[in-house]
Order: sequence, then structure tokens, then C-alpha cells
Amino acid sequence: MINEPAVDDLIRKLGTEENPVSRYELCVVASKRTRQIIEQMQSMGVTELPGKQKEIVLACKEIMSGKVKSARD
Repeated sequence: MINEPAVDDLIRKLGTEENPVSRYELCVVASKRTRQIIEQMQSMGVTELPGKQKEIVLACKEIMSGKVKSARD
């Protein structure tokens, strides 16, 4: 279970006041970024992140910092 950053904070960060995102959209964005991180790690031959951090936690931190945005069709 991920406690930091909080899910509600991630939803607010990913969306806007006029166009909020759903929990489902947050899940899709986070899982896509997690897969990208895993693929990058495999291509570089890295087996785990520093501090034994999970890939999904890194993806959520990137969303919270604004590095990852939601691309809507």
C-alpha cells in the first residue's frame, strides 16, 4: 500500500480544477509510467532501484513532482 504521496494529492496534482482526473485515470497513468521505468531498468541492466524503492512509488513521486502528466485523447 502506498501512503506517500497520498492518492487524493496525486489526483489533484494530475488534474485541474476545471478538469479533474478520476482514480481510474491516475491508476492508468501510474501503471504506464511504472512499466516505462521497468523497461528502462531492464535495458540498462539494473535489477533494483536505490534504497530498494519500488517502481510504482517512483512513478507516483514523479507524478507528484509534475514530471508526469496525463495525456487525454
